[in-house]
Amino acid sequence: MSLEAIEKIKQTEVENRERKAAAEAEARQMIADAERAGLALLQQARTNAAEHGKQLLQEAETRAAARSAEIGAAAEKESVQLREAAEKHLDEAVEFIVGRVVKH
Repeated sequence: MSLEAIEKIKQTEVENRERKAAAEAEARQMIADAERAGLALLQQARTNAAEHGKQLLQEAETRAAARSAEIGAAAEKESVQLREAAEKHLDEAVEFIVGRVVKH
């Protein structure tokens, strides 16, 4: 082999090593970029999920408050009706009790 051919082979080997190192560095950079992008996407998904959870909780609390108000109003209405019914029979109950106490 001639000296020129050996030099050309050495030069080609050096270029191949340089291209391989550059390709490896580029691959490492692509992996790092993909990991950063994936982590950012994961963080965004977590943030969105937390916000959605807060919104669902607020909606549930609003519905619970409305239902609680409905139940309270119904209970108050029933209480008034029972009180009115009891008041209608109060005179009868007093007469009955007095009658029993007086007779015994």
